Amino acid sequence: MESKKITVKTKIGLHARPAALFVQTAGKFLSDIYVEKGDKKVNAKSIMGIMALGVAYDDEIIISANGEDEKKAVNDLVDLLQNKLVKE
Repeated sequence: MESKKITVKTKIGLHARPAALFVQTAGKFLSDIYVEKGDKKVNAKSIMGIMALGVAYDDEIIISANGEDEKKAVNDLVDLLQNKLVKE
């Protein structure tokens, strides 16, 4: 099990386009991937789950993965949120 806690710095959080790109990226991995915010935990490959979390700018989330490519999955999703979507 691999996991990382991050603070979301995309201006609109994980809504609309950023959420779709996040789910699309998560879908490329074989591992089971989850996103936690507060007491809620959802499947990172589910657009409805991600949207239901209501992740906004400056929220803390935990991205976790379990499976053969768990480390790459978590690292790529963290990179997406911290570096590639930060200007969204």
